[in-house]
Amino acid sequence: MMRDGNIFNRKYKKAYLKLSNGMSFEGNAVGADVSVSGEMVFNTGMLGYSEAMTDPSYLGQILVFSFCLIGNYGVPVFKNKNFLISKGHESSSIKTQGIIVSNIYSSCYHHNGKISLEEWMKNQEVPGISGIDTRYLVQVIRDCKNLWGRICSDGAKMQNKNKFEFLKNFKYNEYIDPSKYNLMPSVSIKKRITLGRGSKKIAVVDCGVKWNIIRMLVERNCEVELLPWDIDFSKIKCDGWVISNGPGDPRNTGDLVKRIKEYILNSDKPVLGICLGHQLLSLASGAETKRLNHGHRSHNQPVFSLPEKIAYMSSQNHRYAVEKKSIQPEWELWFENANDNSVEGLKHRTKPFISVQFHPEASSGPNDTSWIMDKFVALL
Repeated sequence: MMRDGNIFNRKYKKAYLKLSNGMSFEGNAVGADVSVSGEMVFNTGMLGYSEAMTDPSYLGQILVFSFCLIGNYGVPVFKNKNFLISKGHESSSIKTQGIIVSNIYSSCYHHNGKISLEEWMKNQEVPGISGIDTRYLVQVIRDCKNLWGRICSDGAKMQNKNKFEFLKNFKYNEYIDPSKYNLMPSVSIKKRITLGRGSKKIAVVDCGVKWNIIRMLVERNCEVELLPWDIDFSKIKCDGWVISNGPGDPRNTGDLVKRIKEYILNSDKPVLGICLGHQLLSLASGAETKRLNHGHRSHNQPVFSLPEKIAYMSSQNHRYAVEKKSIQPEWELWFENANDNSVEGLKHRTKPFISVQFHPEASSGPNDTSWIMDKFVALL
């Protein structure tokens, strides 16, 4: 029987997933032989594992894939010289602490595959565990408001504290809760970068931006200037602003909310907030955010546009949401989650400010919500 992508018997080192609720799972060590800790989250996608693992929004998290087989098409080629055409990647490196899978395919048979998933993980010092009932594990995660885990194996070395800035203050005898840290310095660029050429210039505040956001703006004839999260906004000249997605608690982002309120919301130029950017924009407007009991992380989250009540399938990855009762009078509810009625989007009543909790640049539906990018560019 073929298992873990091999037609021959393969000897695996045992690895263990230890959870903060006292539960423990035994499986097979895959990827790098490293011990890590992180918040336990899951993803329901059948495909897109390389995009998910490189999504900065997963920083500090151990990602559980509920689908039964991961890695069957390897990892797409990464073209470092021009990341705008390196599809299959949403950043320059893996951002998840580790992954948990039922089965992992250790070979690579695809025209665009360069290396296997497991080889990629080893190169980037990211561990994983296979051979675990991930669908049961998803239920465990769903039953816990907050759950953290450790991936460990006998003799495994500890994670390099210099890999991400937020790890420098982490003590290895505790579970990592990424929401306790300001994660912006770990995911944002350090210097301004200009990408693409176009008739309109968009300033993208990099809070952990997914590269497909940039691709879609460039494809729409826009020049994109990618900005560090802590830059002085008053020195930026542009036709519009995008506040990107990213990891962590939107209230733990230094003075970013204050600077968005003082400059971006006072500029009257079009603004689009995406995921974390939606939350930051909402906080700057005077609204409040809350931690959801169960985050939304999947490629098939249904949302309704208001007031039309049109349904769209969306891709989502967040643990925090805007408090509906805190929405300010000059703003109105634009999208609502069809499952739990949480806030999925806002728009200003008189100014060209819009925001969505989901990812319009992702491919759910397969392109149900990409029109939001068109709407934003039209506002310019």
